Amino acid sequence: MRRRSRRRIMRATVELVDQRGYAGTTLSDIAEHAGLARGLVSYYFDGKRLLMQAATHRLMHLELAAALAELPAGTSPDARLARAIDAVLGLALDHPRVMRSHLALILDPDVGAFVQDPEQQQLGAILRGLLKDWGAPDPIAEHAVLRSALMGGCIGVLLPGASTPLAPIRADLFARYGLSWRLGVPPQPEAPERAQTSTRAGASTRA
Repeated sequence: MRRRSRRRIMRATVELVDQRGYAGTTLSDIAEHAGLARGLVSYYFDGKRLLMQAATHRLMHLELAAALAELPAGTSPDARLARAIDAVLGLALDHPRVMRSHLALILDPDVGAFVQDPEQQQLGAILRGLLKDWGAPDPIAEHAVLRSALMGGCIGVLLPGASTPLAPIRADLFARYGLSWRLGVPPQPEAPERAQTSTRAGASTRA
C-alpha cells in the first residue's frame, strides 16, 4: 500500500508539472490528482522539492528501463548504451517542463542539497550496469561523468533563448563512447561532423 501510494503521488506530480509547471502545482493539487489525502503527500515526502526530485528520477528510470526492454535479446552493449542515452536525452523533448524544473531545483544551492533517493539509485544502477557491460574501466567513475553529460545535454536542449539542437549534443556523447550514430534512435539521418575520443580503452571514433 505504501509503495502504491508513493507511486501514485510521483506519477501525479509528473503529470501536473507537465501541464502547469512546478510553480503552478501545489501539494494539494498533487494529492487531489492522485486521489489521496493531502497529509499522505507530506507523510511520504519531505516537501515539494524532494517530491519533485523523486518523481523526476522515477520518470527517468522507468523510461530508461522501458527503452531497454524493447531491445531484442542479445543486443550489443554499444546498442544498449546508445538506446539509454537517447532515452534520457529524449525526456528533455517529451517532458520539457518536468526536466527544466528538476534541473533548476538541483542546481539551486538555496533550495537544499541533492538527495540520492531510491528512484535515483535505481537509475544509477541501470547506467552503471550498462557502462560495465560496455567496457568502462571504472563504471562508478564513468557513471558520474555520463550522468553529468546527460544532464548537461538536457540543459542545452532546454535553455530558454539559447537552446542547442539535440543532434550535435547526441553526437558528442556518442563520440565519447565510440557509438555509431545509427544506433539507438537517431534524430536525423546523418551525424553532425564532430570528432571526439572514446573513453573505452584504446578506442577512438568519429560520430
